[in-house]
Amino acid sequence: MKTKILATVMLFLTAMIWGFAFVAQVLGSDHVEPFTFNGIRFMLGAISLIPVYSIFEKEQELTSAQRKERHKHTLLPALCAGSCLFIAAALQQFGAALTRDPGKGGFITGLYTVLTPVFYFLIFRKKSGWNVWLACILATLGLYMLCIREGEGLSFGVGELLLLLGAFFWAGHILVVDHFIDHISPLRFSSWQFFVSGALGLIAAVIFENITWAGIWAAKWAILFCGILSVGVAYTFQVFAQKRYEPTYAAIIFSTESVFAAIGGVLWNLITPENLHVQQELRPIGYLGCLIIFAGIVISQIQFPRKQASPEQQN
Repeated sequence: MKTKILATVMLFLTAMIWGFAFVAQVLGSDHVEPFTFNGIRFMLGAISLIPVYSIFEKEQELTSAQRKERHKHTLLPALCAGSCLFIAAALQQFGAALTRDPGKGGFITGLYTVLTPVFYFLIFRKKSGWNVWLACILATLGLYMLCIREGEGLSFGVGELLLLLGAFFWAGHILVVDHFIDHISPLRFSSWQFFVSGALGLIAAVIFENITWAGIWAAKWAILFCGILSVGVAYTFQVFAQKRYEPTYAAIIFSTESVFAAIGGVLWNLITPENLHVQQELRPIGYLGCLIIFAGIVISQIQFPRKQASPEQQN
């Protein structure tokens, strides 16, 4: 029970860090281009975990051959997850740079909450309870209310489209982690997937972007936040917590990322001068959306008894 509570706390902390990171991503896009930003932050996240897994995953109980075999089994999942992470993060960063709205970015990205159980069913043929599907509907409704703008509706431009495409890959990343999680070294897996994503980002940056040290230095705080906290800490929490949760339940808790994205935008605008503001406002309907999202989370966690088949039906 205590382990499940700890896993739940980790999932919420992950969502909170990811949500606040939307502000950092918008601010970072003012100084460096998307591939450069993601390449550096994921490399930073990978490096930050090397001493952690060196200390906590010594695996003394395993023989040298067993360690090599386990690390070999960790490498392929890291390549798959890292490639998926690279695409998802790139689409998100390009979308964030175009929309410059943390709340809207959080809303559209949060649609992976709905996509995850759909993919889970289509790929693995594993059904989720009716309460999970209801929670997905409530999460989507709440996210929409959180982002809707009076007189504008929810219009989709190029930035919004990129964020939406990214949501498909975020859902895919959750499923990849869930598929491999029981057979890998979690901390090494986290570090290695970040290294793959970071390497792909830097390669793309060298090919397609103009990298400047002045831009990197100007974006240093955004890169540090997204590298150490959003990548090194939050994604590692995700890996550990998903050992205790099905991906559909984890995705619903992750949907609060958009709530924290909106709150982060509001708080940032309150404490900084106007020239540093991001596009963000949280109106009464947005607060109602937050409540609906949390209602969905509570419903998703309730264990409803399944209807037992009668003896006649079993025969």
